[in-house]
Amino acid sequence: MSIEVNNESGVQVDEAQLVTLSRFIFERLYIHPQAELSILLVDEPAMEKLHIELMDEPGATDVLSVPMDELTPGTPGKQTPQGMLGDIAICPQVAEVQARNAGHSTQDEMLLLCTHGILHLLGFDHAEPEEKEEMFGLQRELLSAFLGKDAPMETMQ
Repeated sequence: MSIEVNNESGVQVDEAQLVTLSRFIFERLYIHPQAELSILLVDEPAMEKLHIELMDEPGATDVLSVPMDELTPGTPGKQTPQGMLGDIAICPQVAEVQARNAGHSTQDEMLLLCTHGILHLLGFDHAEPEEKEEMFGLQRELLSAFLGKDAPMETMQ
């Protein structure tokens, strides 16, 4: 399993916990052990640039996902094929503000955003109410199991 974290944000982040969470999610969703994931931590100007390039929307956002091989969750009998899951960009500065507003820690927010980003890479979305219910339900389930406590309240819409 190749999970690379590149912190260009200027903010101290528990990168090891992001990797541990990612591995946990890979195992729970039967992702091939050789699947590749890249997590990029960027500051607000870099995130705004990515947000404009990828979504044509101004302003820094919390997390962006760029899927590569269009992998989807596997099953107990059939893992996802080996491949490049994709890239996640997270902005710790935006995460800090969202965490403060939601009343939980910045690290919990970072874990929430990482989980959210991985689910997007696996084809989950939240544009429609049914999709949102499925994605956010799985997000809460995965994060609660990882943390051993209730997952932090969702801050993304």
